[in-house]
Amino acid sequence: MVLQRRRLILTGIPGLRRAALRILAFDSLLLLLLLSPLMLPAQEAHATWSTYLGNVDGSHYSALKQINRSNVHQLEIAWTYKTGNERSYEFNPIIVGKTMYVMADHVSLIALDATTGRQLWIYHPKEVRPLETHRGVNYWKSKDGAEERLLITFNDHLQAIDAHTGQLIESFGDHGSVDLREGLGRDPQSIHLIQTGTPGQVFSDLIILGSETGEEYGSPPGDIRAFDVRTGRLVWIFHTIPHPGEFGYDTWPKDAWKYSGGTNCWGEMTVDEKRGIVYIPTGAPTYDFYGADRTGNNLFADSLLALNAATGKLIWYYQLIHHDLWDYDATAAPQLLTVRHDGKDVPIVAEASKQGFVYVFNRETGEPLWPIEERPVPKSAMPDEHSWPTQPYPMVPPPFARQSFTVKDLDPYILSPEERERWKATVEKAENKGLFTPPEQKDTIEFPGNRGGANWGSTGSDPTKGTIYVVSMDIPAILKNESNQAPSLWDIPETGTPEHKGKAVYFNYCQRCHGENHGGSPPAIPSLVNAPSVFGEEIIKSVVRYGSKDMPGSDLTDPLIKDLIAYLKDPSKAPEAILPKPPVPPVPGKEKPPVRFWSGYNLLPSLISPPWSTLTAYDLNKGIIQWQVPLGEAPQAAREQVKGTGIMLPRNGPVITAGGLVFVATKDEGKLHAYDQDTGKELWAGLMPAASEGVPAVYEVDGREYIVVCATSARQTEIPRDGPTQASGDAIVRSYVAYALPKAVTENAKP
Repeated sequence: MVLQRRRLILTGIPGLRRAALRILAFDSLLLLLLLSPLMLPAQEAHATWSTYLGNVDGSHYSALKQINRSNVHQLEIAWTYKTGNERSYEFNPIIVGKTMYVMADHVSLIALDATTGRQLWIYHPKEVRPLETHRGVNYWKSKDGAEERLLITFNDHLQAIDAHTGQLIESFGDHGSVDLREGLGRDPQSIHLIQTGTPGQVFSDLIILGSETGEEYGSPPGDIRAFDVRTGRLVWIFHTIPHPGEFGYDTWPKDAWKYSGGTNCWGEMTVDEKRGIVYIPTGAPTYDFYGADRTGNNLFADSLLALNAATGKLIWYYQLIHHDLWDYDATAAPQLLTVRHDGKDVPIVAEASKQGFVYVFNRETGEPLWPIEERPVPKSAMPDEHSWPTQPYPMVPPPFARQSFTVKDLDPYILSPEERERWKATVEKAENKGLFTPPEQKDTIEFPGNRGGANWGSTGSDPTKGTIYVVSMDIPAILKNESNQAPSLWDIPETGTPEHKGKAVYFNYCQRCHGENHGGSPPAIPSLVNAPSVFGEEIIKSVVRYGSKDMPGSDLTDPLIKDLIAYLKDPSKAPEAILPKPPVPPVPGKEKPPVRFWSGYNLLPSLISPPWSTLTAYDLNKGIIQWQVPLGEAPQAAREQVKGTGIMLPRNGPVITAGGLVFVATKDEGKLHAYDQDTGKELWAGLMPAASEGVPAVYEVDGREYIVVCATSARQTEIPRDGPTQASGDAIVRSYVAYALPKAVTENAKP
C-alpha cells in the first residue's frame, strides 16, 4: 500500500500531489509505529542494566553487541571482587552509570566501580537473620535527576538507601524503613517471614512488592503492595486472598483471608510501562499439599495477574492451577513480547510454569493466544479434600519439560543395579496417574516435581524477535501425606543444651528432606543417622554452609551448626518435645480443629535419566520449539563419561544479547556458557573461580562491554553414591567476576 501511494507523487497533478504527500507522511508514521514495538524501543530500553533482570519487562535482554558470535571465545576476566567465604548469593547486579551495586560481606549492600571492581561504599543492615537472602535490588531516580535511591528488604523491613553515599534515608518510613508485617490483617508479631528475596518493580514513584510468606499452616497472605518511594507510604494493596465483597471471595471458605496464607509473588513480576500494567505470577496457597481447609479453586493462587500499576486494580487474570495440591507456584518473570500472529502484530505476555508449560496471552485482554483446554484430572482420596476436577492444558506451544515418570525413566548411570531395583519397586507401587496426581497417604509420584520445570530467574526473551528462552529441570518427587504435629518454625531457643538447640535447628532446616528419624531417601537424600561419625564434622560443616549434591547451602551461623552436629551425635540427649506445637488456625463452621497433613518436598533428582536440565528456545510467532539443548554437564555423571546430561538442580537464568548469544552461568560445574541464539550450539564456556546461581548482568562503560557473574557457590566435581563429599569449603574464591574482550579486541570489535 505504501509503494502504491508513493506513485501518486509522480502524477504532476497539484491536488493529487498534496494528497499523496499527506498520505505518504501518514504511511511513514504508520510504518514507524508498526516497526517500533519490534525494534526501536527494545534497542533503546535495553542498552543499560539498571534494573533487576535488566529491564522492568524482565527480559534478561541486552541490546549491546560488542561481544558476539565471532569473538565470544576471546572473553577474559576483566576484574573480580571477592565477597568472602561466609555464604553464597544469587544476586543479579545492577549498574547505574559507572557504579555497580552488589550484595556481599554478610548480606551487605555494596557499591563498586563497574570498570575495576573497586569498592566505593558498603551498607551493613542491622540484625540480619541467618535465613536472609536476596537476589537483587531496586533502583529509583527522580524525574529531575536530583535523587537516586536503592530500595531493598532486610528483616521484613523495606529500606531506602542513598545510591551515592550508601546511607540510610531517614525520611523514608520510620527512620529509613517500613515494617512489612503491618497491614496484612494479622498480628505483626505472629508473622515470622514476609519479605521476599526477589526484588519488586519500580513504576513511576512506586515500589511494587511481592512477599515470601512461608509454606506452613497459618502462613500470612501474600498480598501485593505498592509503596511511595519517597515516603514509604502504602499507596495500594491487592488482596491475593480476597476479602468480603471482593471478586474471588466465594472461591474460598468464608473468611479464609483471616487464617489461610501463601498465594504470594515470591518470584518475579514485570511491568509494561507504556500500558501501565504490572504482570504478577502468584504461588500456591498454604498448606501446599493438603487443602481441606481451603475448599474451592482459591483465587488468586497460582495465577497470572494483570494489575493497574498505579492503582492495583485488577485488569485481568488467568488461573494456571485450580486448588493447588502440588506446590506448582508460578514464579518465572512474565515475558512481554510483540509477535506476529494471524497476520497481525499482537502484544503478548508469556508465563513458563513448573509443570513445563508456556501459557501465552494477549497482554491487553488476557485472551489466550492459542487454546487452553480444561481437562479432567484424578480425584483426591485424602480425608475431607475436594480436589478440583479439571486443570488447564495449553495446546500450543509444546511443553519444554517431560511430564511423566515411570520405571522406564529410572537413571541407568548414577544408580547402582541394587538401587535401581529398589527404586523400581517403589515407583511401581506408587500412585502415578499423570501430571496432576493428587498427593495421598501413600507414595505419590509428582513430576516434573515441585521444583521442576521453570522457576525464578529461569526465563528470558529477545523482544526484537518474539523468542523466549527457558532454563528448566526435571526432578521427580515422591510425596506422601502424613498426619503429625510439626514443630513451629523459627522458634530456636536462646538457652538450653547444644542438643536442645540443635534439635530445633534440625526440625527447622533439615527434617523436611531428611525425615523425622534422620533416615533421608538415599541415594539422593542421604541418611543422617550417625552422620558425624560417618562423614566427619568438618564435612558436615562444609555441606551445611556451602551445599553439596542436591542440597543447597544455608545461612546457619557457626554456633548453630555446632549445635546441630551435637544433636546428630546423640539425639537422645535432646528433650522429646522442645517446641510448642503449631497453633491450628480456626476454620469457620468447624467446632474442633481440623486434622492436618504434611508432606516433605521429597525431591529425587538422581532417580531420572538425563538430561536433568535443559535450555529451550521458543519462537512465539509460530508457537514452536526452535531448539532445545542440555544445560551444561553434570559432575555427578562425569565418572560414567556420560555426555549431554545437563546439570542437576539448576538455579540459573539466561541472558540474551543483540550479539546473537545466550549466556548462562551454571551451578555445580562452575562455568559461564555462551550459546548461539539461533541454533543452541555452545560457542564458548569459561571456568569461573566458583559456581554460580542466579542471572548474570550485561553492561557497557566507556565503550567496553562487560558481563558480570555472581560466582559464590561451591563447585562440585564428583558426588559419590554413598553420600556427600566435602565441598570446596574455605578454599573457594567467592566473588563477582566481570568478563570482557581484551582491550585491543574491544577497540576493533564490530557486530
